[in-house]
Amino acid sequence: MEIGIGLPNTVPGTEPDALTGWAQRAEAAGFSTLGTIGRLVYQGYEELIALTAAATVTSRIRLTTSVLIGPLYENSALLAKQAASLDRLSGGRLVLGMGLGGRDDDYAAGGMSTQGRGHRLEEQIADMKDVWAGGERGAAGAIGPVPVRDGGPELILGGSTATTFRRVARLADGWIMGGGTPEMFAEAAGGVDAAWQEAGRKGTPRKLSLAYFALGPDARAQADRYLLHYYGFMGDAARQVAAGAAVTADMVKSYVAAFTEAGCDELILVPTGSGLDQVDLLAEAVA
Repeated sequence: MEIGIGLPNTVPGTEPDALTGWAQRAEAAGFSTLGTIGRLVYQGYEELIALTAAATVTSRIRLTTSVLIGPLYENSALLAKQAASLDRLSGGRLVLGMGLGGRDDDYAAGGMSTQGRGHRLEEQIADMKDVWAGGERGAAGAIGPVPVRDGGPELILGGSTATTFRRVARLADGWIMGGGTPEMFAEAAGGVDAAWQEAGRKGTPRKLSLAYFALGPDARAQADRYLLHYYGFMGDAARQVAAGAAVTADMVKSYVAAFTEAGCDELILVPTGSGLDQVDLLAEAVA
């Protein structure tokens, strides 16, 4: 199983030099990917812009939106161009993770309804794939630039329902779990694999998961401070999310072992703070 690390794009107070410094240190430490969290109503950096900043100071590490809330980007042709631009500028390192999001206020703030968002996402993906394939859109021809990989960047979808699993099988290259236990991952991954086979797809989908971490002497306080705020809309359930964060090296190791056993292909450990020491401490924990 590959081990990625989240970019602290949603951690309030993350300064630009901390973001780019984090990316450089994560690549030097050997992590497989930099992941971002997508949300509109929060103090943080937009995902594609944050990853573009990371791309300028790195050369190897993958750049993963985990996940971008697709329906909020109403102009799918423009989103396709943005994604292709980042993919091209980074040398083909973009992994475009997309999902529906879990907060109504993100849609309300964008003047949108949550009704029909699954259907909108499917239409959006089809339109983006047409753009990436070079479909002509006007007198000048196709929208560019051409992505590095034929067919466009690797596409993964987030979600936990049977509908999502079928959507992955029809439209994507893989699936990502946004949070939960290794046991929950294993059960859902079985549903993804079954849908993949039923759709007649060859091979197997790539399967990823996220898990929160905080390390160091004030790890528990850091995790609680961020996660109780970020998930405050969930009420008491936010405490369950915070309690699940890995706050010691041993917890990190146990999560890595359990997700490996559950069949996860890549685990992205998401930070709850933006201190650069967090990158080093995590690298030591997973070494």
